[in-house]
Amino acid sequence: MALLDVKDLTISFGGVTAIADLHFEVPESQVYAVIGPNGAGKTTLFNMLSGIYRPNEGSIKFQNQEIVGRLPHRVAKMGISRTFQNLQMFFNMSVLDNVKVGCHLRTHSHLWSAALRLPNILKEERQAQAWAREALLFCGLEKYINMPADSLPYGVLKRVEIARALAAQPKLLLMDEPAAGLNDTETVEMRELIRRISQAGISVLLVEHNMGLVMQVSDRILVIDYGSRLAEGLPEEIQNNPKVIEAYLGGEVQYAV
Repeated sequence: MALLDVKDLTISFGGVTAIADLHFEVPESQVYAVIGPNGAGKTTLFNMLSGIYRPNEGSIKFQNQEIVGRLPHRVAKMGISRTFQNLQMFFNMSVLDNVKVGCHLRTHSHLWSAALRLPNILKEERQAQAWAREALLFCGLEKYINMPADSLPYGVLKRVEIARALAAQPKLLLMDEPAAGLNDTETVEMRELIRRISQAGISVLLVEHNMGLVMQVSDRILVIDYGSRLAEGLPEEIQNNPKVIEAYLGGEVQYAV
């Protein structure tokens, strides 16, 4: 059984179809990439998978449970976390506090408990701090734990955002352009982090324009064009698919990172 099963997904905006009859499956503990030209519908797809948009037609099943119609926080609580192409960071907070925000789905206390600082709140605070530290260590960010977010370079902040998503203990991580704006060294670090996430048993659904990264890190690749499925297969199959080369890659390309 696939971890994520998408069938006949369709959504339109003002009469313009952004995604049309899209179908694919994401297995457990794999990196599944979605590529396509700008405007192909990749971000729209992520917005449907995370509950921000509701499709006009189709089904999205996560662990065999339908998620279409669920609110974003309910989808997140089921085990789907997301990172964004543009950083979503609290720059007036420390790295640790930014990542602790990702732990809120794993806590259970309510407003009055927090206001009164009851013992269960203090216990959960310590637990959230431990979870956040664990996520930061996993992402190789131990030396930045207590630093203010606004003092860090862009490449480090990208990994902080991933650590925050991992602090929620997702089963599926949606990664939107994680290598955007990174230099060569940072891109290699990102590649290794994505592999480490997959090896830890977390499935990754990756949207990325860096074809070197995609080809090196993905188990399977879906290509969409004008919101429709163009091709799907192993990286070497996609790399040599004439339709993909014509529609997206635009000819011979280099894949080294």
